[in-house]
Amino acid sequence: MADEIRAEMVANVWKVVAKPGDTITEGDTLVILESMKMEIPVVAETDGTVAELAVNEGDVVQEGDLIAVIG
Repeated sequence: MADEIRAEMVANVWKVVAKPGDTITEGDTLVILESMKMEIPVVAETDGTVAELAVNEGDVVQEGDLIAVIG
């Protein structure tokens, strides 16, 4: 079953750390968001493989937007 990682706030995608196909473990950073000059890491909530990254550096995400899918 796939695990969807969604944005918890409006923010800019500052850096994409993971890429599709990467094997990750719980707690690994997938992307780093920037909001109000603060860096907010978005971390994997489960072990698995990055099936999809729905954001690119420079994108703006809204609360609830899909960031990644972990398979």
